[in-house]
Amino acid sequence: MTQQFAGKSALVTGGGSGIGRASALALAAEGALVTVAGRTAETLKETVRLIEQAGGAARHVVADMTDEAQVAMAVEAAVTDKGRLDIALNNAGYDGEFQLTKDYSTEMLDRMIAVNVRGVFLSMKYELRHMTEQGSGAIVNMSSGAALVGVTGFSGYTATKAAEVAMTKSSALEAAPHGIRVNAVCPGLVDTPMITTLSDDWRKQLDAAHPLGRIARPEEIADAVVWLASDKASFVTGIALPVDGGY
Repeated sequence: MTQQFAGKSALVTGGGSGIGRASALALAAEGALVTVAGRTAETLKETVRLIEQAGGAARHVVADMTDEAQVAMAVEAAVTDKGRLDIALNNAGYDGEFQLTKDYSTEMLDRMIAVNVRGVFLSMKYELRHMTEQGSGAIVNMSSGAALVGVTGFSGYTATKAAEVAMTKSSALEAAPHGIRVNAVCPGLVDTPMITTLSDDWRKQLDAAHPLGRIARPEEIADAVVWLASDKASFVTGIALPVDGGY
């Protein structure tokens, strides 16, 4: 590892599992002090343990990213040690379940909007306040390949993920004069614990839907996060980057 983030502070929301955990590990491996935030203390503590076991530095903060006061508290926690916030990955999200639009649960839609839209918006609100004051920073929002194409049975999910892309683009324009970059990653399907519960037939269909013949590993999405957060992407802002095996 290059330790390119040595001395820098990073915040990862939804850092207790899947892409969030993989990204927290990757950022820490590059030298960042990583604060992982989410609703479940046990999974966050496990992420911290894995980072420290690998020689990195991390801490956790329990926060519901739909609650404005708790979002502000999580961002403040990430700023505490170094007095700054250099990198933020807004990864906390809610997938919902397969439901046709005509049958869609209003309760599920409301929850999806609260987490995927309100949560990301509030996170950026407080992250950008610190980054604007310091005159630098990189924000990565975890959107989805579903934001870029239609997906049967997930119209609410695609809508909220498309909203994340729109917020990314607008915020990137606002932040650019202050030396801040804002980008989004749009993964295809990723091999997370949810996928392991599917039947072999379903798994084969999902693999076949991706031209590269498989779904992604969480670490492959984390690699994109690290790149967008790094100086190697210093002239990249306002993009929605598909990492989807050609889906």
